[in-house]
Amino acid sequence: MALPDIRQRAGLLFLAVAVGHIVLISAQVNSRSGIPLLQAVVFGVFSQVQRAAAGALGAGQGVWNDYVDLRNVRRDNAALRSQLAQAQVTQQQQRSQLQETARLQQLLEMRGRAALSMTGAAVIAGSAAPDFRTVTLDKGRRDEVRVDMAVLALGGVVGRVVMSSFGTAKVQLLVDRNAAIAGTVERSRAQGIVFGTGDDLLRMDYLAASSDVQPGDTVVSSGMEGVYPKGFPIGRVERVERSGPAIKTVVIRPIVDFGALENVLVVLESPPGKGGR
Repeated sequence: MALPDIRQRAGLLFLAVAVGHIVLISAQVNSRSGIPLLQAVVFGVFSQVQRAAAGALGAGQGVWNDYVDLRNVRRDNAALRSQLAQAQVTQQQQRSQLQETARLQQLLEMRGRAALSMTGAAVIAGSAAPDFRTVTLDKGRRDEVRVDMAVLALGGVVGRVVMSSFGTAKVQLLVDRNAAIAGTVERSRAQGIVFGTGDDLLRMDYLAASSDVQPGDTVVSSGMEGVYPKGFPIGRVERVERSGPAIKTVVIRPIVDFGALENVLVVLESPPGKGGR
């Protein structure tokens, strides 16, 4: 066992002596440029190591820069999205204000054409009970709004005031099942009474058997009940049901969209022939 160890140590010693000779010779031998060969070899080896290290460092720096740039892009995108959302909200507010201004202008024009004393009011609440279709206005007795005054919108008849406090008033809508208004078929002048049904439709009864009523006809207020002014649209005939030659039921779809009421006009005077309130 000792003999192989001696041979191995001798071989390692010989290799070390050989390498030492090579190093000494290289240190004494110059390259073509006059630099010692050993120095040139060492420089070449270390330069490659430095090049590899520089490349790795540059790659790492590039990855870091890309990461930082990506975070900056994400932050900028988030800021842009926030600005876009704010701009959209502002645009929607401006659009809503323009639409409200247009509606109010149309109401003013309608009040001027009607030759009636009216006051504008805003809808501030609606009834939550389906059996009582009402809305609340921001005008009341201090604004001369009284019970049984007619309420109109751009499309036509809305309903009548059924309760008035100092600063607010409650309006019974035409679609309320307890509401009624005298109506006239505009085309044929056939007359009857229009009742609310509690849903989004109206029903016209008490028409003469020979009345000329067709789907698509417009029904307007006749003023016969002494509450609503004459000639304002109520709705359009949706269908006519007959029992033989006689009219059984006339179904009317209101002109006014009661679910989208925002501004209305309250008629402050009695229709002709009724007198003061």
